[in-house]
Amino acid sequence: MAATGRQGFSERGLSSSVSHYASTDSSGEHDHHGNANNHSNHRLPMPTAGHWVGATQEEEAIRRKLKYFFMSPCDKYHAKGRKPYKLILQLLKIIIVTAQLVLFGLSNQVVVTFKEENTMTFKHLFLKDYDESSDDTFAVYTQKDVYDNIFYTIEQYLSLPETTVGRYAYVYGVGVNGSALSLCQQYYKKGSIDPANDTFSIDPHVITDCIGVNPLSAPPATLTNSYKNFTLKFHKFINVTIEFQLKAINIQTIINNEIPDCYTFYITIVLDNKSHSGKVKIRLENQASIKECKDPSVSGHAENYTRVAFDVAVGLVCMLSLLLCGRSILRGIILQQEFVQFFRENLARKVCWADRMEFINGWYILLIISDILTITGSVIKIGIESKTVSSYDLCGILLGTSTLLVWVGVIRYLTFFQKYNILIVTLRAAFPSVIRFCCCVAVIYLGYCFCGWIVLGPYHVKFRSLSMVSECLFSLINGDDMFVTFAEMQESSTLVWLFSQIYLYTFISLFIYMVLSLFIALITGAYETIKHQTQEPIHITDLHAFIAECTDTPSSGKFRGLETSPCSFFCCCDRTTTYEDVLLVN
Repeated sequence: MAATGRQGFSERGLSSSVSHYASTDSSGEHDHHGNANNHSNHRLPMPTAGHWVGATQEEEAIRRKLKYFFMSPCDKYHAKGRKPYKLILQLLKIIIVTAQLVLFGLSNQVVVTFKEENTMTFKHLFLKDYDESSDDTFAVYTQKDVYDNIFYTIEQYLSLPETTVGRYAYVYGVGVNGSALSLCQQYYKKGSIDPANDTFSIDPHVITDCIGVNPLSAPPATLTNSYKNFTLKFHKFINVTIEFQLKAINIQTIINNEIPDCYTFYITIVLDNKSHSGKVKIRLENQASIKECKDPSVSGHAENYTRVAFDVAVGLVCMLSLLLCGRSILRGIILQQEFVQFFRENLARKVCWADRMEFINGWYILLIISDILTITGSVIKIGIESKTVSSYDLCGILLGTSTLLVWVGVIRYLTFFQKYNILIVTLRAAFPSVIRFCCCVAVIYLGYCFCGWIVLGPYHVKFRSLSMVSECLFSLINGDDMFVTFAEMQESSTLVWLFSQIYLYTFISLFIYMVLSLFIALITGAYETIKHQTQEPIHITDLHAFIAECTDTPSSGKFRGLETSPCSFFCCCDRTTTYEDVLLVN
């Protein structure tokens, strides 16, 4: 009987009551290009009174498996009656991952604020006549001012306990010769410049001279020189650096019910003269390391491991989600191989790659990436809370990205409703055209970036680097800062000013009036295409035409004997999903 069915398989024409379609091979070419006769000889049997003539039991089983696999989770629930455990897990994961991010954000905000406020404090303490409005242009121009700033910084450092309102402690033995503060100058080994005769002689090898300075309360140490005898070689010096460390405790973390952290600030003050233009730029750099304080004691507070336990719970939930999503993808691949083998052995036909990729659910891949990022971020967060690591930035990036992906994954649930699925379907339809369009536009955009950087960089603050040029041009595309960009152009060179006008006008005209309009047209065209597809017969592939031959409803009870288990995390409503809705989702 099976043999008779398979013989009827090869003799009857393949047709579908849903729509006409053409199969494709693995290279994407249609079968009827070279195998028109073979294509017409391998078709699915025709329905007769609700049954399939020549359809074998094996064929019905695999068709039912495929239909169950591509059902909406709602229909899967009605088909087998299993409780939506995966839905509960995903909803729980969204809640706890978001809560974890909020808790970390509050803690990270305290850390960043404490560091930024201390950096501003150090600038006012150690930089003479510092003004916040001139932070990027803070500089001195005379030899006397250079010495005054160096000595002012050191004297402020030595008198820190008596001057500052904060609570800081020196760190000894970290400077040159075991000192607390290092004062160093870098200069060329040999430098002789005579502008009057237009002559110079320079040996580019850099020499570094350092002396150490200790506070009066420091343990006795032998220092080679006093900082008052520090002499600069102005005709060849490159920079002067003052380096020291200070300790502090951030007690405001008690507000968040956390044990205060102990900080070590690595402060570097640089007087930069590498341009030898007569302007010595001054900047202060501050890096912080965080560690657990020794013998912490907070009245009324005991050791609290609630946050660590919560992070462990988040990691376990994400690990379970990772395993379930991986299992679903694996089952999809196994079913894909079973379908490909069936088509090859029974129909002697290849399954195109588009049909094969239907078995791999991209939303599961998105959830797997999110789970991996959350688990990694949770491990780092546990290390931060135990004061073994201080990678706040890395942890923030991991947890922030994972939370973004988790919330984006919520769109998957909306795709089961045709009215809410229009965004995903439109983006999927427009994506290939948008990528090709962006590749062409990127070539023009990069050309404008390089041109603007080279020509306008010396005359315009927004074109000083490639990254700044890209940011400026992207802002212009969106209509931001147009007048400011034109107005800030220096008129020191008439030729360059004239070029800048042509450059900016052509860029704005090209990208706003043409490129943006074409980009919007691509998205609109894809939307119109999808809109018309909902009103016209749907063009389907071999896979969906094969599935469409199954008329069993989810509530028929014929799916309860399948060995496959539900691969979805969602069960929503009581409506029966039509096959056209399934095609729209996929």
